[in-house]
Amino acid sequence: MGWGDLGAFGEPSKETPNLDQMAAEGMLFLDFYTANPLCSPSRAALLTGRLPVRNGFYTTNGHARNAYTPQDIVGGIPDSELLLPELLKKAGYVNKIIGKWHLGHRPQFHPLKHGFDEWFGSPNCHFGPYDNRERPNIPVYRDWEMIGRYYEDFKIDLKTGEANLTQLYLQEALDFISKQQASQQPFFLYWAIDATHAPVYASKQFLGTSQRGLYGDAVREIDDSVGKILNHLQQLGISENTFVFFTSDNGAALISAPTQGGSNGPFLCGKQTTFEGGMREPAIAWWPGHIPAGGVSHQLGNVMDLFSTSLSLAGLQPPSDRQIDGIDLLPVILQGKLIDRPIFYYRGNELMAVRAGLYKAHYWTWSNSWEEHGKGIDFCPGQSVSGVTTHTQEEHTYLPLLFHLGRDPGEKFPL
Repeated sequence: MGWGDLGAFGEPSKETPNLDQMAAEGMLFLDFYTANPLCSPSRAALLTGRLPVRNGFYTTNGHARNAYTPQDIVGGIPDSELLLPELLKKAGYVNKIIGKWHLGHRPQFHPLKHGFDEWFGSPNCHFGPYDNRERPNIPVYRDWEMIGRYYEDFKIDLKTGEANLTQLYLQEALDFISKQQASQQPFFLYWAIDATHAPVYASKQFLGTSQRGLYGDAVREIDDSVGKILNHLQQLGISENTFVFFTSDNGAALISAPTQGGSNGPFLCGKQTTFEGGMREPAIAWWPGHIPAGGVSHQLGNVMDLFSTSLSLAGLQPPSDRQIDGIDLLPVILQGKLIDRPIFYYRGNELMAVRAGLYKAHYWTWSNSWEEHGKGIDFCPGQSVSGVTTHTQEEHTYLPLLFHLGRDPGEKFPL
């Protein structure tokens, strides 16, 4: 999902009333980033509080490539990493992941081996369908048991885009919250839905309801689901004891635009790039009775901060035996403070750019290769900026390309 996909961030069709209400009741983060412009490393960073080059989720087999885990790659999250749910267990939390794990599909990488108590979802995205011989369809799990596969037991209609997966994920969330509230058990819920990831899908009742086509239908269903989750917390009387944060793992994938691509607002390019459109994310913090309503923060934030912030909320300290890159955002959220910190833009194992304050310096530029571009694959469709959105990997180490993101959020005019 992209920065520009929500009404609160300026999307003109205003089709996200629940997320917009969440922002009105909580705090909007306008300068919030992921740790990598691709799914797997950003999720690893969120759960470890560490940059991908520290937690092992990057690749060195090609300069400035991205790390990912399709079903034919055998790697996953290292045992040496301490994930957020593992640490929250020390404070008595019950932990559940719903949806996409994407940190390895072999048994040793299973989420229940890394701190989660429950899982309903898949180790990867809903790609396919495959032939089920040389390459089987991707499995869906309930805890340790594989209960079916995408396109077989869990139907996805590629012609119409119909699938009820988001409704299944929503019901799982509501049931889990109810169960923990009934037992007075503190809980951590990682709701990692993937409806806006191509191939985009939505439930029947949402199909054809958006001005934005199928992608908008999926966004509307996610918005409706978030609204139901927040309302459920309020009805159970636990909203003032529950911190909720909404964000994305990378910018909208313009490679699938316009029919299945989202909006990154005024920002350049999209997923898989280290331009703003690939790494700046929509972000909303919600905690009734604690976060002043209608807050807007320009704090430079990162998904890694959710690791440190969650530990702080649980009264726990981050591990002291390793470098933690996330910061505790509670002073920002509760007191309106601003913490001076940089944002690092990595692609693979290469530091592509750094943001400090309103300035961003690119040490390398690259969108995607000429070879891919010649095949119609474009990470920046309609957004060619000479000398910036390069199709060869261009080094600027000795004279970085410098942008002022306040005056030029689209990274079009190097200083």
